[in-house]
Amino acid sequence: MTILLIYIAIFIGAFLVVKFITSRLEQRHDFTSLKTVTFGDESAVTANRTASVISIVAIFLIWGAFTGSKLTPIHAPGPYQGKGQFDYVVEGPDGQRDTASVFWQVEDKKGAAEDLEIAEGDGFALNDAINIIKYRSGQLRWDGNDAVSRKDGARIVEVDGQATDFDPNQRDADGNLVQDRPRFRIDNGSVTMTDKGALLITPYQGWQMEPIWLPSPEAVWSRIVEIASEGYQNNTLLQHLGWSLFRVVAGFFFGALIGIPLGYAMGLSDWFRGWFDPIVEFMRPVPPLALIPLVIIWAGIGEVGKVILLFLAALWIMTIAARAGVSGVNITKVHAAYSLGASRWQIMRHVIVPNSLPEIFTGARVAMGVCWGTVVAAELVAAEKGAGMMIMVASKFQLTDIVIMGIILIGIIGYGIDILMRRAERWLVPWKGRS
Repeated sequence: MTILLIYIAIFIGAFLVVKFITSRLEQRHDFTSLKTVTFGDESAVTANRTASVISIVAIFLIWGAFTGSKLTPIHAPGPYQGKGQFDYVVEGPDGQRDTASVFWQVEDKKGAAEDLEIAEGDGFALNDAINIIKYRSGQLRWDGNDAVSRKDGARIVEVDGQATDFDPNQRDADGNLVQDRPRFRIDNGSVTMTDKGALLITPYQGWQMEPIWLPSPEAVWSRIVEIASEGYQNNTLLQHLGWSLFRVVAGFFFGALIGIPLGYAMGLSDWFRGWFDPIVEFMRPVPPLALIPLVIIWAGIGEVGKVILLFLAALWIMTIAARAGVSGVNITKVHAAYSLGASRWQIMRHVIVPNSLPEIFTGARVAMGVCWGTVVAAELVAAEKGAGMMIMVASKFQLTDIVIMGIILIGIIGYGIDILMRRAERWLVPWKGRS
């Protein structure tokens, strides 16, 4: 929630600042500025490149700030590292009380910090020491070195000056505690009593994400360099990405090869429309992931099954896009072509196809995105190569940097394909948006 609020604040702040600066420095005198109607006009709204750059930079800065990256100048408060101390009071079974101290320190990883050398002290409650790993909690058996233990009836009645009457021996008939476990605030952390009366010490966690949840940008980049040079799971990074791209392109190609003619037929023939419409509308909402078991039964776990799954992911989208493109052709253009003596084939070639291409390209972009989203699931099934396979194997070993790396690379490739398709659309369909 904190990250979301920061992102929203950056968005609003950047918008106000950029609009203020551009309003002072720029006075537009192009065609768009002379339009009487721009609201709701697609031709009047283009991507603001400044906003795109700020958006990417903001995401990177937030990522770095909440992962402790050395590449960002500002960091969110991190987890506490260092030493701490607090006192606690033990009450023996005879009602006598004694005070002892706990010395604790936080280490980067197990065994990284030196052992704490402390004086045990006097009395029946002796001092204790504990090392805690960063981002973790440490449980202390405070009576492990004491003359009187919890088994003898000893219990803690005060932690860092905060009194408590918690008694872990007081339970109901089912063995459940009759009191809530108390929690005490200490310098740079907190202490909680466990069900059995031990002390659970939790150092201040801060706002930064633990690397196992979200690694820093430089950690992801170093992993990209490592896998690009050494490979992962007996294959290079290019082989993993190449196989994923091949599967996506193959599945999309066959989906478009069948879906576009089927969509044209449904848009031009009431018989085809009535015959295939129930099938298309039934399969359209079915997620491709639900078809995995059926595809395995029909086509096995080889490459054919993966391509079939991606084919089914693209087929219905391309069919609906082609059908919508045909149905959306302006009827006045058809009437005009007929009045000029055009044949049905000429109308199909010069009117129907050109005017349906914008819808088909839109459907192709959507279908390609769905295929990229499905390839990860398709490569779950006995795949030896592929970005999805790399992500899933890494997730089993909690290698979050590899997972993030795979997600970023899949997104970059998918975005690159979308840019190529948009440029191809502008080149092949320059009449889009014109009546």
